[in-house]
Amino acid sequence: MEIYQEERLAGRRWVIVALNAGSWALLGLAMARLLGAGGWGWAQAVILLLFLVGLPWTLMGFWNSVVGFLILKLVRDPARYTNPVLGRVSDSQPITLDTAICIAVRHEEVGRVFARLESMVESLRATGAAERFAFHLLSDSARPDIVAAEEAAFAALTARYQQAGLLHYRRRPSNEGFKAGNLREFAERNAGRYDLMLVLDADSLMSGPAMLRLVRVMQAEPRLGILQSLVVGRPAQSGFARIFQFGMRHGMRTHTTGLAWWAGPAGPYWGHNAILRLAPFVAHCDLPTLPGRPPLGGVVLSHDQVEAVLMQAAGYDVRVIADEFESWEENPPSLPDFIKRDLRWCQGNMQYLKLILRPGLTPLGRLQLVNAVMMYMGAPSWMLMLAAGLAAALIGHPAAGSGSAPPALAFALYFGMMAIGFAPRFLGVIEMLTSAAGRRRYGGATRLVAGAVIDALFTLLIGPLVMIAQARFVAGLVFGKRILWEAQNRDGHAVPLSEAAGGMAPQMLFGALFAAALLATAPGALVWAAPTLAACLLAIPFTCWTAAPHFGAWMRRAEICAVPDEIVPAPILTRLAEAGPAKSRRPAFARGLAAAMAAPRYEHGAD
Repeated sequence: MEIYQEERLAGRRWVIVALNAGSWALLGLAMARLLGAGGWGWAQAVILLLFLVGLPWTLMGFWNSVVGFLILKLVRDPARYTNPVLGRVSDSQPITLDTAICIAVRHEEVGRVFARLESMVESLRATGAAERFAFHLLSDSARPDIVAAEEAAFAALTARYQQAGLLHYRRRPSNEGFKAGNLREFAERNAGRYDLMLVLDADSLMSGPAMLRLVRVMQAEPRLGILQSLVVGRPAQSGFARIFQFGMRHGMRTHTTGLAWWAGPAGPYWGHNAILRLAPFVAHCDLPTLPGRPPLGGVVLSHDQVEAVLMQAAGYDVRVIADEFESWEENPPSLPDFIKRDLRWCQGNMQYLKLILRPGLTPLGRLQLVNAVMMYMGAPSWMLMLAAGLAAALIGHPAAGSGSAPPALAFALYFGMMAIGFAPRFLGVIEMLTSAAGRRRYGGATRLVAGAVIDALFTLLIGPLVMIAQARFVAGLVFGKRILWEAQNRDGHAVPLSEAAGGMAPQMLFGALFAAALLATAPGALVWAAPTLAACLLAIPFTCWTAAPHFGAWMRRAEICAVPDEIVPAPILTRLAEAGPAKSRRPAFARGLAAAMAAPRYEHGAD
């Protein structure tokens, strides 16, 4: 049986290799013909090389989504088909392993963290299996006001829940190793105390039944080292977050299903809303200190991919459950917040350049690291392509495509690349539209199509703005520029005009220079450049409008870009909404918060 499974996986992987390599070559040939129509020179060669460098990650996402779409439409149980271990699991199986549920925080808004924590406690207790679990709030906070609020909120929460061993709070005196160091310190101290560690971020939310399913799958397969759930965005308040996660939800569903089909036991780990087998994690997943100085040297920042490939190298499986089942996160409420988070990930992923050749990794592990790097190589590649083309035009070099290449080729290549980029989202929408149950989940076909159109326009505008920010940041990494890894802004808020103007100044400057250069050298190309130029021209109003509270409130009232959890919320979401600050009734932990502020403080490191 194992040999059969391995042979089947090998065949699937060769299919993916063939699809990606074949489409890469065909698109490369099409671009070469277009560029060479007016003769070859240094500019054409540079543009072709950069095109080929920036293409692989986009193609990988495209083919993963195509395969995932076919599985979702043709297979009765896609999650079980792509993760066969699920076939050995039932809801009646007892929980036999002890699990620590770890929430790593640093300078987060305390009320929101504890509201989520209490909702998860209630959901887990309702399953009747809470005695095999323990919640651990792992704080790296250093600000005295936040530390005091954390300790007071924890005292109020423990006063309500008297179950022995259910709730724990530990604060480290330093932020050594950031989040990965926080979790590592806990894992090393508790490897003999717990069998599993369920990792949650400060904005994570997971229901009790979802937690039990993860544990049962781990029980069914002892070789499983990391099991990742498919994480989706919680119903959001801000317009920016609503539109972003509407499209992201469709794209991630198809993409992750396709990825799980061929990756199998070499699947993804995204660092949260996932469960780890504690003993092998401690034994094999200690992160190395990278040579050189930050930002590319020193402490590994994006720990998840590295821990996944180290777990694989030790002979353990890393898998994903490719379905949406009560596992949520929060998305940034505005474009500046989104870019800041994205650049943090960019800095962490680019560190993998120093790990790709690390001895002992599996070939698929190395591919995962390369893919994570390529995720952020597209932006500088596309920007340098534009620069090379404009430089050639300004010095009088023959323009690309100025010879005998048919206009149809330029048209097909341009819109073909647009279709490849949009395919994951569009395929996800089509998958829902062609199912009666799917249409109901999103409030009907009209709302689903309207949301898809809004998301398409949103993506056209946000794409160039983020790409310019990524390109600038990657260039800055070479000169030592880095971004601080601090708490993210998770609350909806208006972005002042001055902040938007300052933050979008590079994008606006790029748009102005790009438009002027095209007008002077190739005015006919302005039509092709229109999406990029429109994004740069509208950068400031787009930033302000999508973050505006009144815009988000209007979208919520009209149920525009509503996700299924907003239309038919899970019980844990209903409870969290009823206990949230928008309602008159406060969370239970908050009712005794004032009195608890006078309670004795917990010692640093106590657990």
